Amino acid sequence: MLSRPLGSTGLNVSVLGYGAMQIGAPNIDEGHAARMLHFVLDRGITLIDTARAYGLAEERIGRHLGDRRSEYLLSTKVGYGVDGVPDWTGETVVRGVEAACQRMRTECIDIVHLHSCDRPTLEADGVLEALVQCRTAGKLRCVAYSGENDALDYALATDLLDVIQVSINLCDQTNLARLERFPQRRFGVLAKRPFAERVWTRDTTPADPPAAEYWRRFRTMFGTSSSDVWQERALRFAAFAPGVDCCIVGTTNPDHLDANLAGVARGPLADEEASALRTVFVRHADEWHGVI
Repeated sequence: MLSRPLGSTGLNVSVLGYGAMQIGAPNIDEGHAARMLHFVLDRGITLIDTARAYGLAEERIGRHLGDRRSEYLLSTKVGYGVDGVPDWTGETVVRGVEAACQRMRTECIDIVHLHSCDRPTLEADGVLEALVQCRTAGKLRCVAYSGENDALDYALATDLLDVIQVSINLCDQTNLARLERFPQRRFGVLAKRPFAERVWTRDTTPADPPAAEYWRRFRTMFGTSSSDVWQERALRFAAFAPGVDCCIVGTTNPDHLDANLAGVARGPLADEEASALRTVFVRHADEWHGVI
């Protein structure tokens, strides 16, 4: 598995990371969840990304991978869901980090993100500063933000971030232009949603609003071309996009994970193909304001 530096954090990360949202679903058999998590590490993936909102994911990671903690980087997201404390306060962040450490059976979490809060929250409540305090206390290694648009711009301007997690895919390339503004960046970049909800497999508009927007964009850019080629093309586009350190994918199917690993093993798209995919997005960028 190809490994890269995660910005200037001093950490190295596999080009493909594992998103644990699906593994947290309560209808997933506990034995299958355990086998899937071990399969991820056995295949050489060295980053697992989760969140308080991902159901049973944190508990399962702690339960099944506690004795393999040295083999992977652990990334989670906080800011809400602490009993008796209002969401999006410094206290919620601190207690959320402590609770996540307990659930995942670790003394220190490698990366902790604020989970998609808006700019007023970042400005008003000291939540970023609370993450910095947790880093100073040794509860986490990297202060991070998972989000988009003006909230991300504000978070980056504070110069407090070690890592960001942002949407990068064929239908959502705005963050690639944002990264170009940081040619000497120190922060690591995790790319999420690389498959853009796999809208190339849909014949009709999806009901989910973000997926519907991706579907509309994809049809505008590429028409109704065969869906067979797009899965691997989309993954390789995102995983090897300039500035991306790690691309996060989630599944509960080992065969699907192996297919994704085989895709990234083939390396980046040809320069001409990647450039063409960027150009067609830029052609329409003025009508697509911001990231979904």
